[in-house]
Amino acid sequence: MLLFNSKKKESARNKQSDCCCENACNTLNITAISGNVKSIKVLGSGCQKCHKQFENVKDAIRRLNIDVDVEYITDMEEIMMYGIMTMPAIVINEKIVSAGRVLRANEIEDILVHLK
Repeated sequence: MLLFNSKKKESARNKQSDCCCENACNTLNITAISGNVKSIKVLGSGCQKCHKQFENVKDAIRRLNIDVDVEYITDMEEIMMYGIMTMPAIVINEKIVSAGRVLRANEIEDILVHLK
């Protein structure tokens, strides 16, 4: 019986936090986040998934109220310079943060909030 209760508590604890910092990010100053983000690029071939990734990135920065331009790059020569083999990909401040899957807007927000 005790083992069953401890599992319940653990799963309830996991459901409460949406990110790795136990929701401490909700208290972060959005101005500080905005200062850390210099550039965001979505690399893709122009397919439906790549367009969806671009829209999700724009939605995330709109929700966080970050003033930064988002580039959508489809030039394969430029994409290859990043060493990306699977698309779509997201590059923030010239660092690859995601490749090969479409992130939801809230996942992108998490990345932006925890950006160093």
